[in-house]
Amino acid sequence: MSEPRHLVVVDAANVIGSRADGWWKDRAGAARRFLVDVAELTTRLPENTEVTVVLEGAAKAAADVGAPIAPRMAVVLAERSGDDKIVDVVAAADSHERITVVTADRELRARVEAHGAESVGPGWLWNQLDRPGSAAN
Repeated sequence: MSEPRHLVVVDAANVIGSRADGWWKDRAGAARRFLVDVAELTTRLPENTEVTVVLEGAAKAAADVGAPIAPRMAVVLAERSGDDKIVDVVAAADSHERITVVTADRELRARVEAHGAESVGPGWLWNQLDRPGSAAN
C-alpha cells in the first residue's frame, strides 16, 4: 500500500516574517534565500510529500529567472491576497489525502481547516530547515 499523498502549503510571508533577520530590507532577496532552503528540504522529504510556497507582494520577484526549482516543489504567486491564494491552493488540492498549511495567521488557519487541512506554525518549518538530515512527516 502506498503512502498517502501529503501537500505542504507555505505562507512564505508569514514564515519569513517570523524571524527578525533583516528580511524587510530586501524582501525579494529574503524570499529567494528561503526558496533555496525549501528546495534543499524537499530533497529530504518523503517521496509522497510535495511543497507549494505562496509568494506575495515584493517577494514575488524571487520567482524570477534563477529561482531554485526542485522536484515536488511549486512556487505560486498571489496576484492580490496571499491568504486567498493559499485557500485556493488548498481547495484545489483534492488529490492529496493530507494537507498541511504553514502559517501563524489565525484567520487563515481557520479558513484552511474548513477545507480539511491541518495547520502548523512557522516554527515547525524552521525546525525542518535548520536540521540537515531531518525530514518532515
